[in-house]
Amino acid sequence: MLSNFRIRSIQKNDYDELAIMVGELLHEIMKKTTVNSFNYNQLETKNRAKTLVNEGKYWVFIAEEIDSTTKIGFVSLYESYALYSEGAYGTMPELYVRPDWRSKSLGKLLLDEVRIFSMHKKWHRVEVTTPSLPEFDRTLNFYQNNGFEITGGRKLKTDINPAIKEYIE
Repeated sequence: MLSNFRIRSIQKNDYDELAIMVGELLHEIMKKTTVNSFNYNQLETKNRAKTLVNEGKYWVFIAEEIDSTTKIGFVSLYESYALYSEGAYGTMPELYVRPDWRSKSLGKLLLDEVRIFSMHKKWHRVEVTTPSLPEFDRTLNFYQNNGFEITGGRKLKTDINPAIKEYIE
């Protein structure tokens, strides 16, 4: 079954489909949490991805069927820094496999690609955050079954108010 799929670096003709999959991921999260946590715009997402990848700040790997080149998932990474992690490490903000393709080991293949890429970058760790809600127990189990361990804490955010930005300038 896995021989029908491949994982590869994003190419210039993949950005439209990547932006669509990001939207699918965000809508799935918001539906499960019943909180509208993300502002999603397909064109802005596409352009943001292109810019970040072209500037070497972001890496994306696409999962696709070999015969049809149907895009069925992706994983993204960026480099982070912290004293606790002994320097540079990878952060995986998104990993998504379309629902019809789940439970076919594609997530594991994407994580294998992350590990290979991380070794090339000389990262000693990769971090990922999942919501600490019962609705995401399956996601948490997936990561734990693939070598990730809970390190504590919860993901928190604060949006920077544009009015504050104007005040600073």
